[in-house]
Amino acid sequence: MPIYEYECAHCGTRFERMQPVSAAPLTECDNCGQGPVRRVFHPAGIIFKGSGWYITDSRRSGSSTNGSRPTSGSSSESAGTEAKSTADVD
Repeated sequence: MPIYEYECAHCGTRFERMQPVSAAPLTECDNCGQGPVRRVFHPAGIIFKGSGWYITDSRRSGSSTNGSRPTSGSSSESAGTEAKSTADVD
């Protein structure tokens, strides 16, 4: 069961209550017995681990930013490098 934090508008006390997700929010303060109380929400901390989460991870050194293909070389060479680059990405 999750723990929810509430704040009383009357006395300003903050308190926590373990409740099922399906339970209705509290309306009465544990400290003063009055209300209204409101549920306090906190942002969740998210940590992205591994490669590929930053814009600089997907760039290769020396590549152009406009997405144009090299004009020199045969089409089989460029197709081989494209297949190789897609095989490198997991």
